[in-house]
Amino acid sequence: MTNFRAVAIDYAHLNHQRFLDALKEFVSIPSVSTDPERSNDMLEAAQWVADRLRDLDCLNVQLFPTAGYPVVYGELMKAGPAAKTILVYGHYDVQPAEPLELWESDAFEPEVRGDNLYGRGASDMKGQVMATLAAVEAVSHNGGMPVNLKFLIEGEEEIGSPNLEEFLEAHKDMLSCDFAINPDTGMLAADLPTITYALRGLAYFELRVYGPSHDLHSGLYGGVVHNPAQVLCDLISGMHDSQGRVTLPGFYDNVRPIDQDEREELSRLPTTDAFYREETGVPVLWGEVGYTPVERVGARPTLEVNGLYSGFTGEGSKTVLPAWAMAKISCRLVPDQNPDVVYRQLKAYLENHAPETVRYEVKQLVNGPASISDRQSDAVQTVIKALETVWGKRPAFRREGGSVPVVAHFQTYLGIETANFGFALPGDNAHGPNEKLHLPTWQRGIDALVHFFFNIGE
Repeated sequence: MTNFRAVAIDYAHLNHQRFLDALKEFVSIPSVSTDPERSNDMLEAAQWVADRLRDLDCLNVQLFPTAGYPVVYGELMKAGPAAKTILVYGHYDVQPAEPLELWESDAFEPEVRGDNLYGRGASDMKGQVMATLAAVEAVSHNGGMPVNLKFLIEGEEEIGSPNLEEFLEAHKDMLSCDFAINPDTGMLAADLPTITYALRGLAYFELRVYGPSHDLHSGLYGGVVHNPAQVLCDLISGMHDSQGRVTLPGFYDNVRPIDQDEREELSRLPTTDAFYREETGVPVLWGEVGYTPVERVGARPTLEVNGLYSGFTGEGSKTVLPAWAMAKISCRLVPDQNPDVVYRQLKAYLENHAPETVRYEVKQLVNGPASISDRQSDAVQTVIKALETVWGKRPAFRREGGSVPVVAHFQTYLGIETANFGFALPGDNAHGPNEKLHLPTWQRGIDALVHFFFNIGE
């Protein structure tokens, strides 16, 4: 009797170079969703995904229009009505490549150096999408896919998925399934498979502080006019207290506490103080008192300044008192915080602390809820078995500090749980210069996905 699982694994290994070549082609498309000038590239990337789904003999492959970029959808429903139906999530958009001068090779001309593929999106998450497509091909071409699949590959994850909720609401019946898988997460190390059971939400703001009607001579007006840049710095400085806690009024009111069992599970992770110092290059860590680094990153909310701008920032000197100052501020949220409530908390803080010498405005740019999944669900248990088969050890469970809004949206609109597991590594420089994908881990990830599909089918 043919062992189709073993045949599929061999097929994946024999076709590794072809899968890698396809990934290079995908990465070479500069699908930067935040850049309007890349709109044609975004459409090219969406069409690339749709063509790959057709290559897998998917039916009902469509590019569903949204107010932004299209959602790519397809179905592989050959296992029959008695089989499980899985929704496969992914995104084809990527972060901007800037600063370009820090890349050792062109961000959109993928290059293999050693065991790594370098290029924007190689890790986040085109490599993860391609791993899933490769595994589906390996299984479906060797005995047939034992489960039904629906694919939802969006183009706006890197800008907060602003149009995904409307799409989910409008297509609930089409998207009905038993559960979803989301490969848009990673591993703690190449030898430690990881399942992410919680993801932080995001509330992203732009704060502008205005002073005089135009830039002024700092010698003539300094000391008389309150400098907006100084006011902004004072406001930001006051957003944390000496214990590292965020001072927005009511910020922690709805934060779900970490129970003792979960703290013990998280304490087993290898992400120690030394790990974070090595990964970041900082001499000493900082954060909320009373919590370990791994708890601060995944299970506690934060407020960070993502960008600052005011006045003259060019070479040399210019003695200007700027007319305005701007900051980009993001809050990573945990269950059960609400991004809109945090927006009101930020406005309340500003009302209490902004001086009368300036005026200000704050805009909410992006928001997304946090999510937490059942570690005992059938989906997660099946993932555990697949990862154990490939890596020979039980995977670690972690809370992810980043945000993937779709997981919470699936819970809300489709009533399904999501198994979050991917094969990106902490040192992949996702969102930064020289983003890379560790190819040996990627290959093992394809194997794990093959086992996962067979496990579900059984």
